[in-house]
Amino acid sequence: MDPETAKKEVAAAMGNAVDHMLQEFVGVRTGKASPSLVENLEVHVESYGSKMRLKELAVINTPEARTIMVQPFDPSVTSDIERAIRENGKLGLNPVSDGKVIRLPIPELTEERRVELVKVIRNMAEESRIRVRASRKDGMDGAKKMKADNILTEDQARDFEGEVQDFTDSHIKEIDEKLAEKEQELMTV
Repeated sequence: MDPETAKKEVAAAMGNAVDHMLQEFVGVRTGKASPSLVENLEVHVESYGSKMRLKELAVINTPEARTIMVQPFDPSVTSDIERAIRENGKLGLNPVSDGKVIRLPIPELTEERRVELVKVIRNMAEESRIRVRASRKDGMDGAKKMKADNILTEDQARDFEGEVQDFTDSHIKEIDEKLAEKEQELMTV
């Protein structure tokens, strides 16, 4: 593998770690109803025998500022959707169903719940940092291998490792900035 391709792969892997964290952050609610809170929730559907995302099973909208409405395409999966929402500890939502439509009232966030959510997002950020560091290790190992295979000289390998470290530093900084923004959002809403 050539050095430029290796650098691009390392940078892409680190970027994916940050993107994944940002997607998870969307699911951490701030007291406002948003379809994104539940649309990627995995639902084990007994009648289909598999797991599917909620957005594949139902129409999700917000008729009011503090309510999410889930209308399954197939009414027979309503109980499976309710169970998945209720069992997801991260959401803390209690679905109310009339058999055809599921309503999810979004309760006001208490100070205690806000502190819990901050802990949750800090764990998400740490998982992303771990992914970034794993990508860094892969990049450093790649530099050593290319040096051993005489693709890179000693100086080129050092430069390559320096660039990988720069990628790492910038992605870790981005994770920390996004974490601080989300913490601020959770604590001030």
